[in-house]
Amino acid sequence: MLKAACTVGATIVAATALAQQPIEQTPRVKGPRVWLDMDQKEIDDAYDQSVWAPNQPHVGKRRAAWSESVRARLKPERVAYGPTEIEQLDIYKTKVPNAPIRVFLHGGAWRGGSAKDSAYPAEMFVTAGAHYIAVDFIAVEKADGNLMTMADQVRRAVAWVYKNAASFGGDPNRVYVSGHSSGGHLAGVVMVTDWKKDFALPPDVVKGGLLMSGMYDLKPVRLSKRSAYVKFTDEMEQALSTQRHLGKLNAPIIVSHGTLESPEFQRQARDFVAAVKAAGKPVELIVGEGYNHFEMPETFGNPYGLLGRAALEQMKLPPARPQS
Repeated sequence: MLKAACTVGATIVAATALAQQPIEQTPRVKGPRVWLDMDQKEIDDAYDQSVWAPNQPHVGKRRAAWSESVRARLKPERVAYGPTEIEQLDIYKTKVPNAPIRVFLHGGAWRGGSAKDSAYPAEMFVTAGAHYIAVDFIAVEKADGNLMTMADQVRRAVAWVYKNAASFGGDPNRVYVSGHSSGGHLAGVVMVTDWKKDFALPPDVVKGGLLMSGMYDLKPVRLSKRSAYVKFTDEMEQALSTQRHLGKLNAPIIVSHGTLESPEFQRQARDFVAAVKAAGKPVELIVGEGYNHFEMPETFGNPYGLLGRAALEQMKLPPARPQS
């Protein structure tokens, strides 16, 4: 009886040990290199931040709830900046007269996002004495895959803000632009706009930019699975690669990324900063230790967070000031 029990016990131990051994998986065979040392799957994953941030849905819901509460308290003014239905922006007004303006361009892989869900930083800016403006613009798939349409809209939105600043108590000589992810790309495009040629405005319409987790050269993006819904052309790649137009950059910029973002997004930021420095233009790199792609913007809505503090310092504003 004892012998039988020992045999059963030994069998259970052996089975348990076997179950605890890691299951050997067939290693993925690397395909032909597409960009740097990456094959097609690797570059597809490099430009899909959900691969690197499994908490994306939770962070998105968190920011949406934050934005909803801010909208309920501050009640933004909705204004059209162009003729189509989507060409509108939300203005969150401070009580400080002739105040600086922070314009924000949302992300969403050029496919999603909205001004409504970009309200979360507004209270910080309004409290500090600045107007905050969240811009709506067309999704690339509704623009037949043409990023040029989006770029035109956000540029016209910033031009509208400059021209109409006095109507909502803003200072046209203190307009600053920010954007996250694909909005960071578009904010970069705004920063190298030829305002004099294209809009008959001063060349320094924008006094500073804060670009969060963006893309500044579209060549590798064009090679990724994003080309399934963006109809890239040589002209588009050239025109909308900010890094190739630094001669038109007329204001200091802050560039940021988190350490938990895809290595390719981190490389984009580092290479862009190096190019701006080589061009002799003022630039600062902020690296968010322990933040992923979707968590970084939450620091933008915090006056003591990495990006919130940087944005206010760029505008020469304290974290908060009493509202009269």
